[in-house]
Amino acid sequence: MHRYNDRTVIITGAGSGLGRAAAVRLAAEGAVLSLVDRSEEGLVRTREAVETASPGTRIVSTTADVSRQPDVARYVESTLEAFSRVDGFFNNAGIEGTQNLTEDYTEEEFQRVLDVNLTGVFLGLEAVLPVMRKQGGGYVVNSASVGGIRGIGRQSGYAAAKHGVVGLTRNSAVEYGQWGVRVNAIAPGATWTPMVEASMRQLDPEDPRAAAVQFAQGNPAGRFGEPEEVAAVVAFLLSEDASYVNAAVIPIDGGQSAKY
Repeated sequence: MHRYNDRTVIITGAGSGLGRAAAVRLAAEGAVLSLVDRSEEGLVRTREAVETASPGTRIVSTTADVSRQPDVARYVESTLEAFSRVDGFFNNAGIEGTQNLTEDYTEEEFQRVLDVNLTGVFLGLEAVLPVMRKQGGGYVVNSASVGGIRGIGRQSGYAAAKHGVVGLTRNSAVEYGQWGVRVNAIAPGATWTPMVEASMRQLDPEDPRAAAVQFAQGNPAGRFGEPEEVAAVVAFLLSEDASYVNAAVIPIDGGQSAKY
């Protein structure tokens, strides 16, 4: 299936995890990629993964901090310079931050997590939406989380930011739908990415996989998700197959968020 022939997609947080999996999936369907991450090494590895799976994929890479407006403007400008348009935007970059009770969660840490996970998403929308409006259409997928649709505990900054992403998604979807721009969000649950592995290390530094097994017992699926499973949903939402899907927040969590 080649739903993306010569369509340009920006992916932030492309250097690992869900961003890398989405890059590989979209390239396999013919996409042209603009990869963005703070880690130059991560971008190199993602490019290698994409080129191995889909030789000949056209790629531009930009090292950027999504919480800084000049960096965001630069990654959008580099995309337009290389490919002239932005058809899809996986607004994905994020961090978890430390785990603590709210009373022990420092103001500095709270602000750090909001800067990346919420301000970074806003700045991406601020830069990309006018491009899509002028083009007459486009697709955006923001990365929220199950932590953006329910309480998870010990993650004040992360929960506040991801709930904010849900609000930004719905607000922008209502604003820009009239111009053929669709804005949706995914709400992944426990998915085995480097960020989640780091989270499990906070619970069990010696054996994060053991912590993960215990953590997943409460999930109806009885396991962690894989990045490729999330990438498949992102690929749908950024495609013409999702032409009437707008303002949706899609849980990808094995049923965890529906469980009493």
